[in-house]
Amino acid sequence: MRYWQTDGGIGVQLETDDDIWHLYNVLEVGDLVTASTVRRDEKAADKIRAERAEKRRMTLGIRVEKMEFSEEDVRLRILGVIETGPQDIGQHHTLIAEVGERMTISKPHWKETQIERLKRAAADTNKPRMLFVSLDQDDATIAVLRQFGLKEAASIRSGRSGKQYAGEGKDTYHSDIISKLKSMGDGESPLVLLGPGFEKEDLAESVRASGLTNRVFVYHTGQSGMQGINELLKKGMGADLLRESRVGAEMEAVEKLMENIGKDGLATYGTNEVSDAASAGAVETLLILDSKLRESDLDPIVKDVESQKGTVLVVSGQHDGGKQLASLGGLAAILRYRI
Repeated sequence: MRYWQTDGGIGVQLETDDDIWHLYNVLEVGDLVTASTVRRDEKAADKIRAERAEKRRMTLGIRVEKMEFSEEDVRLRILGVIETGPQDIGQHHTLIAEVGERMTISKPHWKETQIERLKRAAADTNKPRMLFVSLDQDDATIAVLRQFGLKEAASIRSGRSGKQYAGEGKDTYHSDIISKLKSMGDGESPLVLLGPGFEKEDLAESVRASGLTNRVFVYHTGQSGMQGINELLKKGMGADLLRESRVGAEMEAVEKLMENIGKDGLATYGTNEVSDAASAGAVETLLILDSKLRESDLDPIVKDVESQKGTVLVVSGQHDGGKQLASLGGLAAILRYRI
């Protein structure tokens, strides 16, 4: 993402699908969003068959009433009433936020957490995405780690079963996996291979021989599939590598939080409890669910934590760690000491 100050607010350029997720977390009902869009010429309104009228491109500003984010195709629909533009003032329109789009956002008040979100999106734009292959002898699941969660990209079957199968079958299995990875990666993306048994080590040899990437990391997990990847992230295995990804850091922090809660340790949750801990300077790490930020102005708590050199972590609700935090109300803290 790129962003810049304008006379009317802040302009943004969406460069990756992760940027669309960040935009969703920055926008609020009541914002004015101005962008280039297409709409039918108002002269066609009186025609009986107006739906056949050609659309033309124009710049419209809409006052946001509703937002709809689709995780599947990573698109954001911004619905509202036209407030500025060459026609149809007062009528409803929908802007579609997609990669490549530019728009200007005007707010009555920008929260510090929203500005920080834009800074983070800009800093993370050029980071390579992490790819996972979670496999056993029978099946392989390929997933990509986006800035807001895991996305299952493909599932590949070996076509063979049992411990004894011909090398040809294994070669075909590995070739299918590598072919799919080539279509997804850029040669710079870290590749994490995981699962039970020894299939992951064999695949690592095939990957290195193919020249796909030298950034190959192998980890043992008790499960394969998406469950194995979540196991890896939750337990912090390969922590140094996973901290390169925001999701890995978020899930590791939530896991630490849950461990402290489970043993009645240094943790608390709930708005009043966390606010009291922040005021007392007791918060080491503040965890905020992204949807909680969209609903509430938590800047006072954030400022208290940051003024005491604490860490603030906004957690995506799109992965398992976020779902655990949501069950606690979306706001929690790991403490320095009991209060």
